[in-house]
Amino acid sequence: MTVAQTKSKVAATNAANGDVRIKSLITLIDTLTVLVAEENVELAKGLPASRLKQVNEKNRLAEIFEQTVAACSVGTTSLNVRDRILREQLMERILKLRIAMDENLVRLRAAIEASNRRIEAVMQAIREQIAVVSPYGASGRVAAGGAVSSATSRSA
Repeated sequence: MTVAQTKSKVAATNAANGDVRIKSLITLIDTLTVLVAEENVELAKGLPASRLKQVNEKNRLAEIFEQTVAACSVGTTSLNVRDRILREQLMERILKLRIAMDENLVRLRAAIEASNRRIEAVMQAIREQIAVVSPYGASGRVAAGGAVSSATSRSA
């Protein structure tokens, strides 16, 4: 085998490995996009974010995606895509994921705000209930009008 043939074979192997990496990344992005879309549907129904079944898997896949992007950024991994169709598929998937994640961010913020409103409503109800039944005011002293008789009888 000549040097040119060896270089050609190595280049073909590298390209094939790159294609496999890209296809694997596309699969990861597709799975992550589906999970985020499912989560968005549940958030749209008004479910609290803490009760969503997708959270753990979404976080796991997002971490893998972040690691891949970070590896590309520092140059330890290359995602050079020679195949134009594969490159377009990757870009399309990244765009879909970004759109789904943007919606997810908006919906999660709304869910957090709704949870905060529910917590505040419960806390307000508790404060009101305590104020009605407690003979003590905010200062810790017996409230006016709600004094409890504590007189003792002394007879000699």
